Amino acid sequence: MFAAYAARFDADQPLNALELGERPEPRVPPGWTVVDVRAASLNHHDLWTLRGVGIGEEALPMILGCDAAGVDAEGNEVVVHSVIGATGHGVGPAERRSLLTEKYQGTLARRVAVPAWNVLPKPAELSFEEAACLPTAWLTAYRMLFTNAGVRPGDSVLVQGAGGGVATAAIVLGKAAGLRVFATSRDEAKRERAMELGASGAFAPGARLPQRVDAVIETVGAATWSHSVKSLRPGGTLVISGATSGPSPASAELNRIFFLELKVVGSTMGSKEELASLLAFCAATGVRPVIDSVLPLDRAREAFARLAEGDVFGKIVLNP
Repeated sequence: MFAAYAARFDADQPLNALELGERPEPRVPPGWTVVDVRAASLNHHDLWTLRGVGIGEEALPMILGCDAAGVDAEGNEVVVHSVIGATGHGVGPAERRSLLTEKYQGTLARRVAVPAWNVLPKPAELSFEEAACLPTAWLTAYRMLFTNAGVRPGDSVLVQGAGGGVATAAIVLGKAAGLRVFATSRDEAKRERAMELGASGAFAPGARLPQRVDAVIETVGAATWSHSVKSLRPGGTLVISGATSGPSPASAELNRIFFLELKVVGSTMGSKEELASLLAFCAATGVRPVIDSVLPLDRAREAFARLAEGDVFGKIVLNP
């Protein structure tokens, strides 16, 4: 079957590790099922895989892709939850959790095998392309906002790095949930898009906000860390799920963190139950993922190049 896969690792030029071509049909252990992929979306996690982060040489070649929506063996329209081993279903209770593409083959192919427990019904209200955007970036944003930040309608939130998948999701979900959302971006066009999506204000990185916020959604890391900490009200919460600009800020702002009793919470992906809630939320409210573009799978190299360059707003979706 045709697939996009990591054939090697290249820490500096990840696209040099990307190959497009034929791969074996998925192996289906007991308790697993095969999903015919109708749509899959890209994540920065795929670029990290090409760099060799979170995966060993012994796993190569590895089909890329964490997110997918498609049709299962019984003909049901489904969405794939990409966290494998969190509960032991299909892998055994002692296995460490992982994402698709870290140990098991991913979704950028005609078909993908996952534990049967890992498939959820796709709401009829969502297209395959829309549903395929949700299991990684949108689920991450959902957990950051509503589980780890614990925000409520009327609260205020700063989202750093508008345009990225998680950040875009946080803006849309926050607006739909009745939050006052502020966003930052270096790019004026992305700030304008953030306003169109419902942000109450969009600013250049480091700019002074109209008010201190209840929570910050942080995925940028070193470049925005100090601004994130300084933007919180006393007792506020900073939730971080990534560090695309690097993990080592010039100042950790420790004095401000302990003096103002701020909370710093790490967040990774989300549970199957949270994904089910996110799917229901989108179906009920009319919220839809922001899709940058939809391309056929054989144009995956073009899609990855745009993702690596940061020339996107929302999700890039590939159709096998």
